[in-house]
Amino acid sequence: HIKHLEHEHLLYIVNAVKIMSLSVYDDQPNAHKKFMEKLDACIRNHDKEIEKMCNFHHQGFVDAITELLKVRTDAEKLKVQVTDTNRRFQDAGKEVIVHTEDIIRCRIQQRNITTVVEKLQLCLPVLEMYSKLKEQMSAKRYYSALKTMEQLENVYFPWVSQYRFCQLMIENLPRLREDIKEISMSDLKDFLESIRKHSDKIGETAMKQAQHQKTFSVSLQKQNKMKFGKNMYINHDRIPEERNETVLKHSLEEEDENEEEVLTVQDLVDFSPVYRCLHIYSVLGDEETFENYYRKQRKKQARLVLQPQSNMHETVDGYRRYFTQIVGFFVVEDHILHVTQGLVTRAYTDELWNMALSKIIAVLRAHSSYCTDPDLVLELKNLIVIFADTLQGYGFPVNRLFDLLFEIRDQYNETLLKKWAGVFRDIFEEDNYSPIPIVNEEEYKIVISKFPFQDPDLEKQSFPKKFPMSQSVPHIYIQVKEFIYASLKFSESLHRSSTEIDDMLRKSTNLLLTRTLSSCLLNLIRKPHIGLTELVQIIINTTHLEQACKYLEDFITNITNISQETVHTTRLYGLSTFKDARHAAEGEIYTKLNQKIDEFVQLADYDWTMSEPDGRASGYLMDLINFLRSIFQVFTHLPGKVAQTACMSACQHLSTSLMQMLLDSELKQISMGAVQQFNLDYYIGLFLFITGNPYLNYMKKISEPVPGFQGDTLQLAFIDLRQLLDLFMVWDWSTYLADYGQPASKYLRVNPNTALTLLEKMKDTSKKNNIFAQFRKNDRDKQKLIETVVKQLRSLVNGMSQHT
Repeated sequence: HIKHLEHEHLLYIVNAVKIMSLSVYDDQPNAHKKFMEKLDACIRNHDKEIEKMCNFHHQGFVDAITELLKVRTDAEKLKVQVTDTNRRFQDAGKEVIVHTEDIIRCRIQQRNITTVVEKLQLCLPVLEMYSKLKEQMSAKRYYSALKTMEQLENVYFPWVSQYRFCQLMIENLPRLREDIKEISMSDLKDFLESIRKHSDKIGETAMKQAQHQKTFSVSLQKQNKMKFGKNMYINHDRIPEERNETVLKHSLEEEDENEEEVLTVQDLVDFSPVYRCLHIYSVLGDEETFENYYRKQRKKQARLVLQPQSNMHETVDGYRRYFTQIVGFFVVEDHILHVTQGLVTRAYTDELWNMALSKIIAVLRAHSSYCTDPDLVLELKNLIVIFADTLQGYGFPVNRLFDLLFEIRDQYNETLLKKWAGVFRDIFEEDNYSPIPIVNEEEYKIVISKFPFQDPDLEKQSFPKKFPMSQSVPHIYIQVKEFIYASLKFSESLHRSSTEIDDMLRKSTNLLLTRTLSSCLLNLIRKPHIGLTELVQIIINTTHLEQACKYLEDFITNITNISQETVHTTRLYGLSTFKDARHAAEGEIYTKLNQKIDEFVQLADYDWTMSEPDGRASGYLMDLINFLRSIFQVFTHLPGKVAQTACMSACQHLSTSLMQMLLDSELKQISMGAVQQFNLDYYIGLFLFITGNPYLNYMKKISEPVPGFQGDTLQLAFIDLRQLLDLFMVWDWSTYLADYGQPASKYLRVNPNTALTLLEKMKDTSKKNNIFAQFRKNDRDKQKLIETVVKQLRSLVNGMSQHT
């Protein structure tokens, strides 16, 4: 916008500059209208000038038009000539043009062909390499295919990168790489599945190899021992040479059978999928992913392998499958460890093995606890040993497995103890508890071959004769030796010294003697059907079994070659075992003897109100004495002190029973005649029984029931009863009351309470049975005497109570 300029000046600017748009602002009124008027005037001036110019040049324009009209005819002629010439020239050049175009086209084609050849020479190697890549993919040579891809990318593709097919190839290579990864991973999965299914076969082969090597070593050791060892005889016990020869022969036969080609893990498993997959992932720069996947999958398989079946403990095949799968798993891992670098490491396998070992021990500890068959436990032990030896050969630590074997050894011993408890029970049930009869030398040698018995007196006796023990003794001795053999089987192959094996054998044998055999003996002794005769024979049997313990010690020494004089050698506890059994049998004899006495005493049928005795001993008492004589006759085979103790115990119990019969609270009345009959039973029956004097119905000399008592020792058992009866028979109450409490008293063993109780029962009887006693002076005097003695005895008893 321009302000405050003159109109003329503005017009000049418009003419000079040719402004298309101009706005004028002025503060004066009607300034715009005035400017427009000036502008119109200027336009009219220009139009006049233009008109003058046209008028000036009009004649020249007319002249020019006239000239042009004159040359029009010549121009048309020239045009016709040029057209004709051009037609004739075109017609003449058509053939040239055709040939020229052919030449041009040929030269273009030649140039194109040269270019194509040059480009094809660049593309052919690329195409050949790509074709080779396709062939390698088809042939599943994936590692080579990856190498070919590297060459294509690094060498060939840069030559032809501008072509579309090359771009397609370049775009296709990542997909091919992924395909290769997927295919190789699929092969790896197939491989993992395959070794999971066939790990038991791999493990079985590895365990057979380990067992073959071990059997060969053991065979050589046994062969050397047979060549240079000595056969040790201790009485009738020695290691059977035939058994050793059989074992060696069997081992050598197995060795011959194993001479065939032994398959290795490489023969059983094709590891190429692992190698290919590892190489492929290494080339692809993704080795860590492959390692992590492999280890993760193998850990999963390890957990599956370590998971046992629920009924694994029922058969040895269940344990064998469990072990072979585990061995197969770790044999494969060990092979992978040694043939690949970095896929698995020693630290990884050690960690995996420690985890597996803890699980294996827990599984075996749990499942073996259900095993009750010692043969199954023994087979389990053999499997564990082979399992441990196999894995130890591959460098895995197995000390914890051998520690577990010691736990299983204790369980094996427990199963053996249970089995032999049944064996001992059967032996005891089948025994007749009678001395073994022999009628000729052959039978004598058979018994001697089974049991180490030595008795010069028995050897001098003529046939027929009897061994003092019953048939169960040699059977038990043989079974103890069989137990030692069975216990020894578990100690084999444990890599333990002879001293440790000797200690294990002795400890297990001690358990057999102190627990199993002792318990069976105690149960046998307590059985109701075992009578006194059987108990006597049991005591005799235990004596001979105790003497045979030294031969068992020699037997163990012969097996282990460890002298008994060794400081740490454990001794057998047979002495205490059989001594305890004898004590139990002796106690049972005393108990049963007292029970029989009670049975006879219960048959007593006294008429406690009789006025006069029968004049002979009671029948029940004579039957009891005859029974005791027969029993004590059997006791002659027992040690002297046992028979004497039994006799003294029986007499004491009989004395106590007779005394309790007199003092029974349910017995309210006793007549003098009943007391006299009681006294008659004592002197006719018991006194003659314990003193051995010929008397009454016995026409031959009767000796003491059990020899060896000194003086009147046996009579002391009845001294309380005898003095009480003597006091009532003599009726010497004045002497009793006067001498009571004196060491030299004639009735020292008579208790005032006892005398008072019996006297009160006699007093009541005198009152009721002697209706006319008040009319007879002697009876009245006797009654008064009884009352007087009763009063004095009561005073004596009361004084004793107050003093107490």
